[in-house]
Amino acid sequence: MTSSARKCWLMKAEPDSRIVKGKDVKFSVDDFETARTTPWEGVRNFEARNLMKEMSIGDKILFYHSNCKSPGIAGFAEVSKEAYPDYTAWDSSHPYFDPKTKQDDPKWFMIDATFVSRAEHFVPLSLLRHIAESAESDPPDEIAYIGTDGVKVVKAMPLVTRGRLSVQRVSQECWGTIQMMSEKGGWEEMTFGKKKPSTSKRPGQAATKSSKAKKSPTNVNSGEVEAKVDTNEEPDIKPKKGKKRKASDVDAGTREVHQRRSVRTKKGD
Repeated sequence: MTSSARKCWLMKAEPDSRIVKGKDVKFSVDDFETARTTPWEGVRNFEARNLMKEMSIGDKILFYHSNCKSPGIAGFAEVSKEAYPDYTAWDSSHPYFDPKTKQDDPKWFMIDATFVSRAEHFVPLSLLRHIAESAESDPPDEIAYIGTDGVKVVKAMPLVTRGRLSVQRVSQECWGTIQMMSEKGGWEEMTFGKKKPSTSKRPGQAATKSSKAKKSPTNVNSGEVEAKVDTNEEPDIKPKKGKKRKASDVDAGTREVHQRRSVRTKKGD
């Protein structure tokens, strides 16, 4: 398969420790580099599963840190084995065991991914959102090298238009832009990702009772959290009666391979 014929994807993983059923489901770029090749197990969302079933050997992957303080693109990988049944789904000791799937009629599938390289410059989600939310068609001066076409492909990324799914399509043009950004950087001195100040009251406007009321604290990571089990991505597994459903699109590694997890995600991550 030629390089131009390869499809491109973005796949999320949690770089920070999170214990599920006694097992740590973290899988950072450090873990990926050590493992080299890993099964992408634990995905429990039908749309994400179907996207993996479309993958071919040699397809390119943007490796994304999710469900963490600074989500973003941390490395590059490629598909090294096409979709096959996810054996962790019928392993009762696995964090993402699904009692509804059977070995002779598998519901969930996974691919194998092989590490290629780290991003020379980590590409943060906050920067991609800054570009996507800008009314300008030209990029900021610090990253003028991506051009107006680069701005367009970033604005069209499912990561910023939808966010929650732990496996996403990436266009060839977007891949090229992200790869260029990871090589050149330049945004280190930029200010972005800051919350806009609240609008001040009009002159002479009396404070209302509601404005004096104590506000509930906001999540400091709101809009900045992601993972390979995507918590914004609802798993397509019905919870047991009487138990609260956890929002996670999962990925946990078993056997000899380093654990590689799907990502939990908070709003839009």
